[in-house]
Amino acid sequence: MKLPILTLALSLSLFAIACKEKTATKKENTVNTEKVSGNIKTEELKTEINGVTHRSFAAYNPDIEGKLPVVFVLPEWWGLNDYVKNRVKQLAELGYYAVGVDYYGDQKVVETPEEAQQLSSHFYNIPVDARRMFDAAKHQVILAEKSDYSRMAIIGYCFGGAQALNMGRLSSDFKGVVSFHGNLQTGIRAKNNNVKYLVLNGAADTFVPKEEIEGFKKEMDSAKIDYKFIDYPNALHAFTNPDATATGKKFNLPIAYNKEADEKSWQEMKTFLAEVLK
Repeated sequence: MKLPILTLALSLSLFAIACKEKTATKKENTVNTEKVSGNIKTEELKTEINGVTHRSFAAYNPDIEGKLPVVFVLPEWWGLNDYVKNRVKQLAELGYYAVGVDYYGDQKVVETPEEAQQLSSHFYNIPVDARRMFDAAKHQVILAEKSDYSRMAIIGYCFGGAQALNMGRLSSDFKGVVSFHGNLQTGIRAKNNNVKYLVLNGAADTFVPKEEIEGFKKEMDSAKIDYKFIDYPNALHAFTNPDATATGKKFNLPIAYNKEADEKSWQEMKTFLAEVLK
């Protein structure tokens, strides 16, 4: 769905979630493509912008020694909901310091497409505000004790996928960017700043027309950017979200969950992140 650039923010408060397995020894500071057993700790990274408190959601495995590579997770236009938080925890299980960004403030989650469009459109229409918000969130991550901010990547879903691509276009701070079923062209042109891109798209996604895909590929090729584009057959918009089918029926939207595309795209992301953040 065409969405405006998301707002980023962070806040600090700690609690632990014990996994079923226990770890007897500390693990080395390496990233695996499989789950890391042990505890997952979560914390809020708080920042205030224009009188609004943004509370991004971070998670990491404290059983891994040393600092951890950072992965930002930019949500769909619904906001920082449980789906995004679960993705953050999954990334923490892989050995990352993962951060779900709170665009709307106070971890607000919207209930209707109309409200989502209203809140998110500001960031699409004014990219400089999106950049400002993301930089505020990034600053809080840099201050976090476990984050290795020399190794950072961004992943994003739908609206968040578009915003992830924009952050890669605007900054060389990131080793890689992953977009899951996000819009591809937002008016900001890419330049070769050594950021690598992985774009995971649903071949049946009506929100990302062929013309947009062709334009994106031309943009990447002309700038000589290292990117990989994958189309998943029969996958509609929002194919990674298990709630998408029910949401699509509720609001009459052409979106649906696709288990095969979800699992394959997640594996592609794991391989990509392990490579760029090694």
